[in-house]
Order: sequence, then structure tokens, then C-alpha cells
Amino acid sequence: MKYIATICIASYAGLAGAGGLNSLENFVKTVNTGRADFTQVVTAPAKDGQAPRAKTSSGTFEFARPDRFKFVYKKPFEQSIVADGQTLWLYDVDLNQVTARQQSKVLGSTPAALIAAAPDLRALQTDFTLVDAPEQDGLQWVTATPKSKDGQLQSVRVGFRDAAAAPGSTLEVLEILDSFGQRSVLTFKQFQANPALPGSSFQFKTPAGADVIRQ
Repeated sequence: MKYIATICIASYAGLAGAGGLNSLENFVKTVNTGRADFTQVVTAPAKDGQAPRAKTSSGTFEFARPDRFKFVYKKPFEQSIVADGQTLWLYDVDLNQVTARQQSKVLGSTPAALIAAAPDLRALQTDFTLVDAPEQDGLQWVTATPKSKDGQLQSVRVGFRDAAAAPGSTLEVLEILDSFGQRSVLTFKQFQANPALPGSSFQFKTPAGADVIRQ
């Protein structure tokens, strides 16, 4: 699948006085549901002297802690990722193909778990080492490195904007670097904290005629 793999492919000590870690803690504690538009740029490493290649996609993102979220890619290809609490569904419209995986087995050390699925920082501590990163572009940053060395994820950086007038921190940027040197940057716009999201938002219905692969 063209873009989905980059999504579904964070220590607790030292939070006091740490901008990025404080922002992540605030985000996890106070933002229980969220909705945003996103643009994703995936850049492959340069090969044979050629310039790096970049692909851009866009769509919408919703989540409800602790275990439900949905990415819907609208351009240039229609694809979706839906986690309903039990199963992670990946749907490619062009192929009319659905891949279903047991959610508990695939979400631990993933960017989606970091920003949407974890109930608290101690849960993230199980799978990630969290390090406060310097402020950049007016954002508070935290770097998350998976403790497991078996996956394809090398590191994740998350950028937050703190708004004194709003509850919680606003999710702005998610940067993902995989073990092959491919970088994926998701920029979130029009983020809404704690909107009312019905449970049906995270229910996946297999499209008529779609091939279903269970893993």
C-alpha cells in the first residue's frame, strides 16, 4: 500500500521542565478525542546520485483514546486505516483490498500508538524511549525511539504547539524515519481537541466485492 505502511509500522523520567515531554504528557492527559486534516510528504533516500523522491498525500485523521483511530487518505489515492479497538483495518480503494490484523499485536511501537492510542505516558514507556528535543519552528518537540530493534521504525519526532487558552497541547507535526532511510512528515491543520465523535466513526464495513486478507 502506497502510504499506509509509514503510519503503522517514547523514558518517563525528567518530565519536569521539559517542553516537548510536558507537551506530550499534557496532550495524552487532556486530549481524549481529536480530529484534524493532514498532509503527508514521504521522501525516499537518494539513490545512484539521483535527488531524493518525494510523494505527497492528504486526508483526515480522527482518534478516541485509548484504542480507536482513523486515517482517511483522499489524495492522490483513496486509502484508509481504521482501528476499532480489536482489529486494524487497512483498505486500498484502487485494489479493492482489505488487510485485517489483530490490533493488539501490531500497534505497540508505532507512531499511531504514540499520538492516538496510548492511554498514558507509562504505557508509551513500555515500547518507547522518550527524549525532550529543542524547540524549533515555534513548536515543542519530543523524540521517540522504539525499544524493540526488530521493527522497521527508527525514530519518531512529534511537534506540539501549546496554547494557554486551550485545554491540552495541539498536535502539529509527526516526523517518521524508518530503518531504510525513508522519511515521512505529517503536518496537521485545523486540529480539534475533544470533539464529540460517535462510536460509529471507528466502525469499518468491508466494501462489497473487496478481497479480505487476514494476518
